[in-house]
Amino acid sequence: MDQLIQILVDGLGRGSIYALLALGIAVIFGVMHLLNFAHGALITVSGYVAYWAFISGLSWYVIAPLVVLAAVATSLAVEQVAFRWVRGASDFTLLLTSFGVHFIVEAIFLMYVSASVKNFNRPGWISNTFSVGSASIEVFDAVVIGVTLVTLVLTAALLQRTMFGLSLRAAAEDFDTARLMGVKSDRVIRGAFALSGVLAGVAAIFWLMRAGQTTPGAGVTPMLKGVLAALIGGLGSLRGAVLGGFVLGVAEVALRSRLPDNIASLTDGVVFVLIALLFIFRPQGLISVSHAERV
Repeated sequence: MDQLIQILVDGLGRGSIYALLALGIAVIFGVMHLLNFAHGALITVSGYVAYWAFISGLSWYVIAPLVVLAAVATSLAVEQVAFRWVRGASDFTLLLTSFGVHFIVEAIFLMYVSASVKNFNRPGWISNTFSVGSASIEVFDAVVIGVTLVTLVLTAALLQRTMFGLSLRAAAEDFDTARLMGVKSDRVIRGAFALSGVLAGVAAIFWLMRAGQTTPGAGVTPMLKGVLAALIGGLGSLRGAVLGGFVLGVAEVALRSRLPDNIASLTDGVVFVLIALLFIFRPQGLISVSHAERV
């Protein structure tokens, strides 16, 4: 039982970050039907903002909100500079644009900053633990889970109880009808990118705290994890994105704890095999979503 608690808490801690990333991707997909591979650029920019803030002598209490602001600003800039001009284009064009944005951001940091790893100190409490029975729980995992739950509750309230949330949900169902009912497409899309940036920023805080470093390609892994989680949950489903993130996190931790030491490094490969099997038997993901025509 104690080992199960350990696996669940560790998995939910990791999965919470994946859930936030997947939710940000699902928000954009719901409005534009765009699988946004540029999402990783938000993590990359946030990582360098965290590094510059750290070498300037700022604490994590200041760095954390700066990371969120950087992610939101980057998300809005990406929409304005890149995606605004390809609305209504083919799915391939949108997908190619998202890849292009990701690689351009990476190239900018490679050329004008450095290809070397930029290290910064992690918070002192990140390695602290407390006991639940004989299970040793990391304070970091408990904080990640708690902050993620609060973020998800606030996001749900935003989507369910505000005019912006109503407009966003209406646009996700049928954008053309929503526009006929008075929904402003530019405002909704910008709002979706801003919300996606907030979610990515919160995820970036904990991703960077755990990593303690950043590189020009730092956004690749979190972007892939977010996309996988969104696909597992059912692309376009916000609830599915959250569920997919938690499932992916718990699966990774459970496999690492169960696989023999000599093949534990193959955890990601085993996870991909299991995901492939899921898509064979349930290609729509864990939660089915009926998609309307995109903008």
